Amino acid sequence: MSPKVVVLDYGSGNLRSAQRALERVGADVTVTSDEGAAANADGLVVPGVGAFEACMAGLRKIDGDRLIADRVTANRPVLGVCVGMQILFSRGVEFGVETTGCGQWPGAVVRLDAPVIPHMGWNVVDAPQDSTLFAGLDAGTRFYFVHSYAAQQWEGAPGAKLTWATHHVPFLAAVEDGALSATQFHPEKSGDAGAALLANWVKALG
Repeated sequence: MSPKVVVLDYGSGNLRSAQRALERVGADVTVTSDEGAAANADGLVVPGVGAFEACMAGLRKIDGDRLIADRVTANRPVLGVCVGMQILFSRGVEFGVETTGCGQWPGAVVRLDAPVIPHMGWNVVDAPQDSTLFAGLDAGTRFYFVHSYAAQQWEGAPGAKLTWATHHVPFLAAVEDGALSATQFHPEKSGDAGAALLANWVKALG
């Protein structure tokens, strides 16, 4: 049986491209905002593009912040992607406006202090040796990023597996923290490397 994965539809994100990418690596994927389906799936993917504030507004409309919290509490896998990673933090600061996030991880998502914004294109990452997401991928593997904001320090659990990247300044490219994982880059746009990462995540769903 293929693992059942829900791509959460809350009005933001590359829903169909995420669906296709997950299906290609063997998941049985549904795109929906249905609470029951999202709660009961083997894995939940939370995509996100655009502004932190708009994503949080859409997520709250479908009670998605509570849904994520309930899954994490029950040790049921969740994968956040791009702004879907950012909203897992306590707050986001954009254009001087601070927005409360899901609060799964402490800390803020802030603008990258770089001469060229957004950070757009392929970049290498520095993943820990014991990473599940990056298993089998070598150190020179590149992933596709499109973002102007990121979490630039880690204030969460010391046991979390942290993957870093640099665009003028270091920032968190991925986090693996128990049932909750996230990537700042877009695996669904990252070719073979992204497919390998998604395959690793799907495989871990059991």
